[in-house]
Amino acid sequence: QVQLVESGGGLVQVGGSLRLSCAASGRTFSSYAMGWFRQAPGKEREFVTFIRWSGGSTYYADTVEGRFTISRDNAKNTVYLQMNSLKPEDTAVYYCASSATSLRGTYYYTGDGAYHYWGQGTQVTVSS
Repeated sequence: QVQLVESGGGLVQVGGSLRLSCAASGRTFSSYAMGWFRQAPGKEREFVTFIRWSGGSTYYADTVEGRFTISRDNAKNTVYLQMNSLKPEDTAVYYCASSATSLRGTYYYTGDGAYHYWGQGTQVTVSS
């Protein structure tokens, strides 16, 4: 199995920046892609972005395109989410997730069903 631990959440003002980290351990060799999802109060969990460990291909939800950047450090088994120009609508619990499925198209990894392991989440609050 793969264990995922998110960190870096906190309180930030509108327009500010925050960097989240997701450290993976365990059977990390089985992980093909890593995704970030978020869940705001009263809303369903939604896709934010994902990255492939090999090659580093990325994809972003329209709501965060141009503001968020996902990256990975393969040697450290860590994925990062750099969040800039934060808005109140970005307030949510952010979860990282690991997918063991390979050879799928981009849109496959935008669904939470593609992921096998999930972290506990970290709270991000954007204050207006």
